[in-house]
Amino acid sequence: MASAVATILRSGTDLVVPTICGGCDTPGVPWCPECAATLADAPIRLDPRIELPVDAWALGRYRGPYRRSLVAVKEHDRRDLTRPLGRALAGAVVTLGRWGEIPDGETLTLIPAPTRRSSARRRGGDPVAAMSRVAAGRLGPRVSSLDLLVTSSRARDSVGLDARRRVDNLSGAIRLRHRWTDPGPATGGAVLLVDDILTTGATSAESVRVLARHGVTVHAVVVVAGA
Repeated sequence: MASAVATILRSGTDLVVPTICGGCDTPGVPWCPECAATLADAPIRLDPRIELPVDAWALGRYRGPYRRSLVAVKEHDRRDLTRPLGRALAGAVVTLGRWGEIPDGETLTLIPAPTRRSSARRRGGDPVAAMSRVAAGRLGPRVSSLDLLVTSSRARDSVGLDARRRVDNLSGAIRLRHRWTDPGPATGGAVLLVDDILTTGATSAESVRVLARHGVTVHAVVVVAGA
């Protein structure tokens, strides 16, 4: 009986808010097997306009299910998609490790790129941090996600800014969180910077620079999509 009631309630909810795939709008499922398979493809190396001191990798280009899923998370409150996107990031990390693109170490730390606090509040949380936590949990006990970075309120939204203006906008605006004055857990093994999308590379470049200033060496940048 309880199972029947649950089925009825789910059906009633779908009448109000239809369940559709966050990557392709297929009805009836939040994330379809086809989109999951697409995001499980081999990661691609990116060549951002702003040169990074480390390699940057993406699950794919910012189009199709990559774009649709990120827009759904950031603009349409599809926080449920942080789980499949986090699992896809974990799969990319495994592939990069197999390729020898991530150095061997006793531990692996994923550091989510910073999100403006106003954006995180508007979205009900930081989706990049959520994806990073899912990926770390998927990768095993020696992998952790540390939310070390924050963007100050003086940084404006980067949408519409060219590469040079993005660099100027973020210069000095990214810092370590106050509670992480000693980021020791991230200094003894391999470290990856994780983000949802890499456009010009400005956020990644400034994040890597700030972490290096505090003794944390980033070995690669891994994102869901490359613009």
